[in-house]
Amino acid sequence: MAAKNGTILVADDDLEVRSYFETILKIQGYNVLLADSGEDALEQLAENRVPISLVLLDVMMPGKDGIATLKEIRRRRGNLPVILVSSASSWPFIMEALDGAPAARFLEKPVMHSELSRTIEELLRKDEPVAARETTISPAVSGSTPPRARNPRMMEIESLLTQVGLSDVPVLIQGETGVGKEVLARQLHGHSTRAKSVFLKLNCAAMPPELVESELFGYERGAFTGAFKDRPGKFEMARGGTILLDEIGDMDVRLQAKLLQVLQDNEFQRLGSSETVHVDVRIMAATHRDLKKAIREGSFREDLYYRLNVINIYVPPIRERKDEIGWLAEDFLNKHATEQMPPPPIPPPLHQAMLDHDWPGNVRELENMMRKFLVLRQPRIIIDELRSLASYEEPAAAMTAPKEAAAGASILERVQQNMQREETEAILAALSTAHWNRKHAASLLNLEYKAFLYKMKKLGIDSKPTARMA
Repeated sequence: MAAKNGTILVADDDLEVRSYFETILKIQGYNVLLADSGEDALEQLAENRVPISLVLLDVMMPGKDGIATLKEIRRRRGNLPVILVSSASSWPFIMEALDGAPAARFLEKPVMHSELSRTIEELLRKDEPVAARETTISPAVSGSTPPRARNPRMMEIESLLTQVGLSDVPVLIQGETGVGKEVLARQLHGHSTRAKSVFLKLNCAAMPPELVESELFGYERGAFTGAFKDRPGKFEMARGGTILLDEIGDMDVRLQAKLLQVLQDNEFQRLGSSETVHVDVRIMAATHRDLKKAIREGSFREDLYYRLNVINIYVPPIRERKDEIGWLAEDFLNKHATEQMPPPPIPPPLHQAMLDHDWPGNVRELENMMRKFLVLRQPRIIIDELRSLASYEEPAAAMTAPKEAAAGASILERVQQNMQREETEAILAALSTAHWNRKHAASLLNLEYKAFLYKMKKLGIDSKPTARMA
């Protein structure tokens, strides 16, 4: 089956991890090549039998590790997009490998398929002309232009876009996880005079403070162990554009003080340098946290809050704007539909089940549910899942777990659980698309038939479930 999205080369010495990435990437429409080492990956690149769009590299591999492989890829193929993945915390060495490489990213294991998908799409968009890439207004529900809001509170937000977008004042966007805060920030950027310049995002909760600091401000050669070259930070890379500081409520207090200085003086110094760099960038911030509560608890600076909070936009959760669920769902189906999988109609029982659900994951959860419906095409399965989620969430919300239980499973266990869940969903999706013809489903995933049957048995997928249509 020809892949509509290009070819991704996955290099990891762990068979299970390779299988996990292979499955979720294929179901997203990518052709996948596999390598069990850095040397193998470089050999496949050299053979060049199939044009490779992106390389996914594990950092910790025997022989030529991911960092050494990345350096060799840079020597041979320039800015071929590369994603490094690792559960290790060798931050200085990873930063050095990413130094001066705009077409490279790092994701920490366990890698969620949604984050992987977003990162791949971001890197592959780098091949587009700057004006087309950076001025795109990334909508929450559409692949092209943002929809007109139909909820009164969302209409108020929409009316602010042009007015607020044209100014250069800081904007603080608040709301629960998954409501579309980044989408709104990109829309504001698209309405601004900086729309033709770069839009960069930094997730303050996804990295340790030391890495956040170097990502924002850059560093000079010799600033710390592993800093072998000068590297500009996002404030320099986004010159003339916009930076979104996502999850600002999780930023280290020491870094908050440095950020406050940037907001006050429009200048900063790279790590290890005394030279002043002027800032020409618009700053937006987003968080799901209650910053006023964080101020009272001493984890967030009050002076920084007021510097960021010039314009405050609160995005309500989807449970408070259920009048948008129907058309949001339809737009998600249209966004992810293909010629092979046209968008199915949403029958009344499914629509009612969606209205009855509280959507704790907000718009992001709704989009994932519609992607599942698009593939499985069985309303009853989605209805049953929504009802089972509701019965699970109610007692869980009232439960206070001890710290030992809250710590949960080990990283390895979480990786294995994620892999099994994603593989199961992908195989079920392929089987549903192939009307449970197992040979056809195997071909859809570009898997050998025996390997496909082995995966079905391993994951406990033995036969077609009884379909109960709504």
